Amino acid sequence: MTLLRRHLGLSAFALTATAAGRARPAAAQAAYPTRPVSVVVPFAAGGSTDFVGRLIAQSLSTAFGQQFVVDNRSGASGTVGATYVARARPDGYTLLVSPNSTFAMAPFLYKLPYDNEKAFAPIGLLASNAMAVCVQANSPYRTLADLVAAAKAKPNEISFGSGGTGVSNHLAVELFAAQSGIQMLHVPYRGGAPAAQALLGGEIQLSFIDTVTAVPFVRDGSVRALAVTSAQRNGQLPDVPTVAESGLPGFQASTDIALFAPAGTPEPILKRLSELSSAAMRTQEVKDKLAPLAIDPVGGTREEFPAYFVAESAKWGGIIRERNIRLEG
Repeated sequence: MTLLRRHLGLSAFALTATAAGRARPAAAQAAYPTRPVSVVVPFAAGGSTDFVGRLIAQSLSTAFGQQFVVDNRSGASGTVGATYVARARPDGYTLLVSPNSTFAMAPFLYKLPYDNEKAFAPIGLLASNAMAVCVQANSPYRTLADLVAAAKAKPNEISFGSGGTGVSNHLAVELFAAQSGIQMLHVPYRGGAPAAQALLGGEIQLSFIDTVTAVPFVRDGSVRALAVTSAQRNGQLPDVPTVAESGLPGFQASTDIALFAPAGTPEPILKRLSELSSAAMRTQEVKDKLAPLAIDPVGGTREEFPAYFVAESAKWGGIIRERNIRLEG
């Protein structure tokens, strides 16, 4: 994928009648939906993307009075599920709940069977899950400054684990390392949970762990959180400073989750889905469900998404090139 151009608007996501060479369906049916809608989550059940996907599916089912059913299709950093949606009929009956690791990172690492700039119509940003910079409970590093000083003194001797090459908690560390001027040893695992277990077991010295996973470990003393990667402190870890507060002003990284439809989906359907999904993510009920998991609801609109997408793609594409990140094998 090439970086999106500055003049990207909704048209870059092919919100036109004939996007991706497919004929646009006839005018949107007045009564949408008249049958169940498939909500594809491109990861296995149990993670933050799946949780948000099930939450928005439930909310939309209630709002529309019709079933929105989650369909987990995992593989290749989410691009297997994304490919399925890119090829689906653009009639509003197949949607995609995707994290930024799929729509803003994977395109720089994989040869995709779809055009990431044209295959999808954005509906809106749903939620965001920051990461906690975690070390072992008995680690000598008590602050982020301690960690940076040690890494500068001994380049590539501090090991960090991730959920795999090119995923969000790998690239967040690369961004941190680039801005700190340090080098550390990357140890990729097959998912965020195995990486967290490796930290608990002493196989690695550091991991950026999604707060939905990290909070219980921090609270029971299994790990020490040196900082969080969000712009503001996390409500579940109020005593843990942000990375920005700890010496890297402006630093921010998170797993962001958005809702998409295939390009060419009728405008009235996109508009209604955007309105209802944004409203759902802003309700107190949804906030109460997300708060214990340290996931922040966003409830962004379709109109706001392109500017976010440009910035997110530029940030992660730049890091991938600068750090010469390549997939193994």
